[in-house]
Amino acid sequence: MSLRFGTAGLRGPLRDGPDGMNVDVVTRTTAGLAAWLAERCLGGGVVVVGYDARHGSTEFATATAEVFAAAGFAVRLLPRPLPTPVTAFAVRALDAVAGVQITASHNPATDNGYKVFASGGAQIVSPADREIEAHIERVGPAAAVPRAAVDAVGDDLVARYIERVASLPHGSRRDVRIALTAMHGVGGETAIEALRTAGFTDVHLVAEQFEPDPDFPTVAFPNPEEPGATDLLLALAERIDADLAVALDPDADRCAIGVPDENGWRMLRGDETGVLLGEHVLETAPQNSLVASTVVSSRLLGKLAPARGARHAETLTGFKWLVRAGDGLV
Repeated sequence: MSLRFGTAGLRGPLRDGPDGMNVDVVTRTTAGLAAWLAERCLGGGVVVVGYDARHGSTEFATATAEVFAAAGFAVRLLPRPLPTPVTAFAVRALDAVAGVQITASHNPATDNGYKVFASGGAQIVSPADREIEAHIERVGPAAAVPRAAVDAVGDDLVARYIERVASLPHGSRRDVRIALTAMHGVGGETAIEALRTAGFTDVHLVAEQFEPDPDFPTVAFPNPEEPGATDLLLALAERIDADLAVALDPDADRCAIGVPDENGWRMLRGDETGVLLGEHVLETAPQNSLVASTVVSSRLLGKLAPARGARHAETLTGFKWLVRAGDGLV
């Protein structure tokens, strides 16, 4: 059975055949996606291609970029393994018609994936996934799909992303000691530079997990929400008397936050972090701004928003739905 193309693109084990992540599957998927874009009169537009540091990611990104280039698109291949949000940002910044990030996020080391962003930087939603899958099914053998060489872009987009992140609303304190882990993923350097640019310089790293390593050797499962995954981070936070602990997932599109309490250090639940961030944003947001949470999240943000003069929307689960919550989303 072939890998199914869904709203998150593709994700599966690295292996030969139509049911695994491999160059042939990536090639045919890209050809189908290119045909779908052309059908929507978006042919020839800019497409951004990014990738993480998993096994096969560089090869898959190269294949993706070269198939798009041969199909007549203006391809912007990012210069090295980078966080998924850089690709989403680049799609918006360049007014691109689409973006692809080669990543399996926090899946096991044996997996990889293919994540698609539509124009505007949001992941696709149905029925786009079914339409793209239909185009993929009409693509012939991967060996017959044309490819054209592509050069990677420079670091300008990364610098613009860091500048944008550092400019987001934040408090006045800068004397915050932060313990940080990249969880063997691609977010470490970008996070440090974004924090430094924003004025946070007292950042301490979990050295054993800082460099990208596709085998994730120090954790059983590279997900900061998993028990045990943040043990090294919390030990570092206690050792350096940190104010805050931050754990990125491998493609750095999510993070988990750790804090000290009377019993030592603990990781906050996602609902706790979300409400704290929501409260902070609402303190500085214009009246009638919009905040959103999903159907599987705490209802507290929905109660907090009207008390702060804001609106609240509840969406289906996933970033792809949150970013479509409505006008004025902060």
